[in-house]
Amino acid sequence: MNKDFVFPQANMRFAELSDVDALVKLVNSAYRGESSRQGWTTEADLLDGIRTHPEHMSHQINNDTSVMMVVTGKDDSINACVYLEDRDEKLYLGMLTVQPDLQDRGIGKQLMQTAELYAKLLGKKGIQMTVISLRDELIAWYQRHGYQPTGETQPFPVGQALGDPRRDLEFMVLEKIL
Repeated sequence: MNKDFVFPQANMRFAELSDVDALVKLVNSAYRGESSRQGWTTEADLLDGIRTHPEHMSHQINNDTSVMMVVTGKDDSINACVYLEDRDEKLYLGMLTVQPDLQDRGIGKQLMQTAELYAKLLGKKGIQMTVISLRDELIAWYQRHGYQPTGETQPFPVGQALGDPRRDLEFMVLEKIL
């Protein structure tokens, strides 16, 4: 994907392979386990296991059809990330993650807006994402930012790198037209 993008903020950049360990730690801490309960994006009550692993993250960073954007702190630590994948006329947005103790400060919103700018630069007509359908608060947050349910659902991929569901789960597909 095109990496000739000028980020609107100095503390944003594309992820590199040297970021893999920090990204895995960030994503797993925001979605699973006790640390995730510090923020509002936890999936700890829905899923066991880890959210991602180094091989998966390395693949996402190295893939020619995707990028991972990151937000860094003053000490260059990674505080937030978002995964973007080229899917013809749209970008797929996934793994929007903010460090749990930094959530609710607008970092996720800024990162999502940057992803939307990037999609426009690429000439995409929209951005699509999947959210676990039971995540009402998260779905409402995305809706407040212009993402709407398409009416489509997808089964939760059991046995993949997303964790072990505690009950039957499905994804709701959300989309924002740019």
